Amino acid sequence: MHKHVEWDDPGADSVMRHFQQDPGRYSDPGPGDILSARHEGAVVRVKVEAYVEGTSIGEVAAIISVDNGRRLKSHGKLALGDTVRLPDEFRALEPTLGEPEERREDD
Repeated sequence: MHKHVEWDDPGADSVMRHFQQDPGRYSDPGPGDILSARHEGAVVRVKVEAYVEGTSIGEVAAIISVDNGRRLKSHGKLALGDTVRLPDEFRALEPTLGEPEERREDD
């Protein structure tokens, strides 16, 4: 059973918008591919198990804070290992993540 997720609108980081200009470079995701989306402001990576009619079904492989790049075990009601459905329109390009504070101090 998969967990229902309200994905954030990817806006300018939309994968589908990116490939509108060059659709020949787009291909449907397949098993083992890692996709990104946004959920409540965090980056969520999903490892695809199946792709059906414009929706990827897979396991949450990572949840990453956009502010500092830290990996999280959970975020809101979403946790590592949850099975989710990710429609193509919510796929997002990876953002530039903030650097962890320890790194900033070294600069």
